[in-house]
Amino acid sequence: MKRRPLAIVMILFIIFLAACAGGENSTGEGVSVKDGSKKSLTVDLSADPVSLDPHAANDGTSLYVMNAMYDTLVAMNKDLEIEPALAESLEQIDDLVWEAKIRQGVKFHDGSELNAEVVKANLDRVRDPEVGSPLSFLFDMISTVKVIDDYTVQIETKFPFAALPSHLAHPGGHMISLEAIKKDYQQMEDGGEPFTYINENPIGTGYFKYDKRVNGEFVSLVKNEAYWGEQAKVDQVTFKTVPEDASRIAELRTGEADIIYPVNPNDIKQTNSNKGTAVHETESASMSYLGMNNSKEPFQDKRVRQAIAMAINKQELVDGVFAGVPLVANGPLASTVNGHSKNVEPLGYDLEKARELLEEAGYETGFSASILAYDRTTSDIAEYVQVQLEKIGIDVNIEQAEVGAYLEVTGNGSFDMFIGSWGTVTLDADYGLYPMFHSQNAGNAGNRSFFNHKQVDELLEKARQTSDEQERLQFYEEAQQIIVDEATIVPLYHSVLLAELREEVKGFYQYPSSFPFLRDVEIK
Repeated sequence: MKRRPLAIVMILFIIFLAACAGGENSTGEGVSVKDGSKKSLTVDLSADPVSLDPHAANDGTSLYVMNAMYDTLVAMNKDLEIEPALAESLEQIDDLVWEAKIRQGVKFHDGSELNAEVVKANLDRVRDPEVGSPLSFLFDMISTVKVIDDYTVQIETKFPFAALPSHLAHPGGHMISLEAIKKDYQQMEDGGEPFTYINENPIGTGYFKYDKRVNGEFVSLVKNEAYWGEQAKVDQVTFKTVPEDASRIAELRTGEADIIYPVNPNDIKQTNSNKGTAVHETESASMSYLGMNNSKEPFQDKRVRQAIAMAINKQELVDGVFAGVPLVANGPLASTVNGHSKNVEPLGYDLEKARELLEEAGYETGFSASILAYDRTTSDIAEYVQVQLEKIGIDVNIEQAEVGAYLEVTGNGSFDMFIGSWGTVTLDADYGLYPMFHSQNAGNAGNRSFFNHKQVDELLEKARQTSDEQERLQFYEEAQQIIVDEATIVPLYHSVLLAELREEVKGFYQYPSSFPFLRDVEIK
């Protein structure tokens, strides 16, 4: 059989962060410092992880924490190229079959061994409808996973799917201990909810392992001394939940935190003026957008959605609300994503046309609606949108929710509008478009606008199934233009990733997906 080597673009996202700071010669966690360098790392994040089960959550905070505890079969390096990880090799042996040779000698944090059976159990579980993983869309093209021998698996797909390696490198492809998977299934059989056991007992192969968690406060990890690869340079990381921007900045300034993420663009000037700290900027693969419930009146009417899109001056939003830092979004994909097209034409800012469209739709006197936000940034956007839509007669009420409630509401469709974001973690258009806009992914899987468009579904399916790269890109371009014309969402801007570090932090790297990679981080 013809064998083709692995070569696909994607992005590993590994992040660890960490412990409470103490005095000059102590980390505050009892780790002695003999060489003058601090051995614990504290990272302040804006929200609590939704889950520590890789098959249960796709929110950024959960992925940041989990990436420190788990590994994938293949991963993305800093050149944004796929390379071996838990699999020593991944080869496509024919159009529908990929073969992975599993690295031998790798141990999970519970001491169990990684082998082909474990890999199969993980890929079967994430696709199991009884489990109901919100990340199943990443692997729904897989028909069968076969164990060939102790360290070889073959992954058969329903159709040729060139982007499979990038999907396997996504955190949804993190490998979980087989014993933990069995216990989670047992808990389900006993009447419990899926994901509960692993969320409370996360067991991976990563260079950090779970220590403890206090919901709403922190997750603590410790160094995995038996890690199969290059070890982390600090002994402990603590991910703290600090929702307020000002509080995160204050903790960084006093040394209570070593890294904070995210940083609001309006705080760059202030934070860069602080002695001993600096903002780290990275190009992103994310899009921030105004979401509308396409399944609910009046947003079922395309003319209403188009009117809303035309009433928002994106450049004014970027310049006035975010100090000109982000890039205006003409479509759903950032320029860092394979499949982004410069040919996509936005609807454009046109208040008069917006009023005409509302009148045609029967809303010449406007209507009232709510918009959901969950933090300072999304609230700032919501306030701007509120003012803009008032100009065309739409009365907007802003509602604030914590992240968990926000995800639940936008996932079940009980909303009018919301401010959202999506990061194309794999740097491939399939991940940037299929979860967000294919009708079968309505809700928690990513299509929170509940968009249902037969032609877009067909284009995204064709793009998934073709082996011709140019044809694939053409399908994506056509789909992007329809998405923009239908105004299912209003793409607002593509972020510039902003993390702030104390000057003692060395070796920090952040991928366009937003995941910081902290294995090489040390504090000197």
